[in-house]
Amino acid sequence: MTTAVKEEELFTIVDHGTVTSPEGFEAGGFHAGLKRKRKDLGWILSEVPAVSAGVFTTNTFQAPPLKVTQDSLVGGTLQGVVVNSGNANAFTGKKGLEDAYEMRRQFAKVMNLKQSETAVTSTGVIGEYLPMEAITKGIAEIPTYQGTTSGKEFAEAIVTTDKVTKELAVTCKIDGKEVTIGGAAKGSGMIKPNMATMLSFITTDAAVEKTALQTALNDITNRTYNMITVDGETSTNDMVLLMANGKAENLPLYEKHPDWSTFIAALDYVSEELAKMIAKDGEGATKLVEVHVDGAESKEGASAIAKSVVGSNLVKTAIHGSDANWGRIVCAIGYSGEKVDEESLSISIGPIKVVDKGVTTAFSEEDAQQYLKSDTIHIYVDLNKGKEKAVAWGCDLSYDYVRINASYRT
Repeated sequence: MTTAVKEEELFTIVDHGTVTSPEGFEAGGFHAGLKRKRKDLGWILSEVPAVSAGVFTTNTFQAPPLKVTQDSLVGGTLQGVVVNSGNANAFTGKKGLEDAYEMRRQFAKVMNLKQSETAVTSTGVIGEYLPMEAITKGIAEIPTYQGTTSGKEFAEAIVTTDKVTKELAVTCKIDGKEVTIGGAAKGSGMIKPNMATMLSFITTDAAVEKTALQTALNDITNRTYNMITVDGETSTNDMVLLMANGKAENLPLYEKHPDWSTFIAALDYVSEELAKMIAKDGEGATKLVEVHVDGAESKEGASAIAKSVVGSNLVKTAIHGSDANWGRIVCAIGYSGEKVDEESLSISIGPIKVVDKGVTTAFSEEDAQQYLKSDTIHIYVDLNKGKEKAVAWGCDLSYDYVRINASYRT
């Protein structure tokens, strides 16, 4: 699948793009009373049932809304999604599952949808029952907000500890027709590779075959959302949903379609940018960290090493303090579980090479410290053993992370 592409050749970034940028989608959000002041109930609606795909958390304790959404996805199509923030409806047992199904029933009734084509998502505090009175009242009020709220308000309604909203859209040409892909995500803490406290919603007006759409989402999730970490915590509610309603009227896309690589490049870009936004907005974070691993013998090995380095608390704290302590990078590579030849290993912090094929180099600590004060830090690891590579994203670890999580419920 094509990933290394020139944006200007295959797709164009939409100014102020949202999940409503694709044809035939509406969305919105407002304050329904689950949180003190901020918006906390949002929805996405397609004009027609959309071929849909999903990827879900690997946590053993999957929250009831995920089970309901997976139930809806059995048929392969979705037309509406309802999301609440402020309460995760997780580890809430039989009542939690009943509440999630009731949420689906109410939203489907209000929006005139089939329950089997309705998804439910929740995010927030674990272990507390949903305030169903507020949920019921809020869902009943959605029609009054239609037309007055948009994708921007949807992005605001799904956040928890996020400092910023995360959304974008791109357009590309498929069968000579303009196709748009839009996305919105939330995530700031409890972020670890292989899904975390993150939600991502992607919409497109492309026509895509069902099996091809799920395969594409699986592959893209593995190299984008599954390659980010903030704090090594994997949550209970995380999912990525992708809806394709076909309103662009292209011929249905599948792996052998001549424009498949263009669609994948655009979808990959949207997912990667959303993943990077989540990593950059990590709780208490001040810097985005990108770890590039090259020269690996296998893709899996490159990914494991990149994740190990970006997830190291000692690497993260060194970056926060602008300390070029490259020994911590070596340690993280060493405990990644992958076999690495010390004499072949090279490491650079940005443009500054600190290890050259197993030999430490003389470098300016002052220059390194100055580089590490940047907003985005790149770490390059070259194993010099093969042709496979991977990139992982994370952030520094600051004093504020402890402050935020010490008072999350209060």
